[in-house]
Amino acid sequence: MSTMTIHLKIWRQKNANDPGHFEDYTLDEVSEHMSFLEMLDVLNENLIKEGTEPVEFDYDCREGICGSCNLVINGRAHGPKHKTAVCQLHMRNYSDGDTIVIEPPRAAAFPVIKDLVVDRSAFDRIIEAGGYVSVKTGSAPEANLIPIAQDVSNESFDYATCIGCGACVAACPNSSAALFTGAKLAHLNLLPQGQPEREKRTIAMVDQMDKEGFGDCSNHGECEAVCPVGISISAIAEMRKDYLKAVI
Repeated sequence: MSTMTIHLKIWRQKNANDPGHFEDYTLDEVSEHMSFLEMLDVLNENLIKEGTEPVEFDYDCREGICGSCNLVINGRAHGPKHKTAVCQLHMRNYSDGDTIVIEPPRAAAFPVIKDLVVDRSAFDRIIEAGGYVSVKTGSAPEANLIPIAQDVSNESFDYATCIGCGACVAACPNSSAALFTGAKLAHLNLLPQGQPEREKRTIAMVDQMDKEGFGDCSNHGECEAVCPVGISISAIAEMRKDYLKAVI
């Protein structure tokens, strides 16, 4: 088994009011088969043994589907591997002696709770602003009762795969949440079931996005480049089109 020495420069911050700073750590005998989060687990085990406070970081599923592991690694959201969440990143992507800089996603709308953990509840409030579908469905309808074209269904599902990790916000020079909001709108607005509240939903979610303090989109495309599930920037175009129609 190949092992390596890894140098870590990790952001430490007690709370949102603390200015924060980087701290340096070194791990020996890091296995190339470890996941990135397993490597951080080893670091924390060492810190606990030394009587030092461990590094706080977010995770849940460790399967790339929950969006909790929203770390910025060497300046790139989720690290160097394309379409890969941090929890699915492995140490074989690094070499012996490498220095890895780890910090939280930087955005005014994502205040730091502690160390690498940020408050992403702004995303929840954007979704909540969209409300609900008011169609009286009664009991569950038969799956094929409402015909939906295959290409429309596929496109809606592609947008629905957004895991709300915040990588798009972290990568955007403006800290825009346009890709997230656009994806959440598009997967509903494309389907027949999403039509009754389409205009109301679009205005409410876009307005809430602005209230949360996210920046505006200026088409840099960094959001699409770092998205771990590959959400297309076309979601932003769909959102802008729907918003313009709704307000007119």
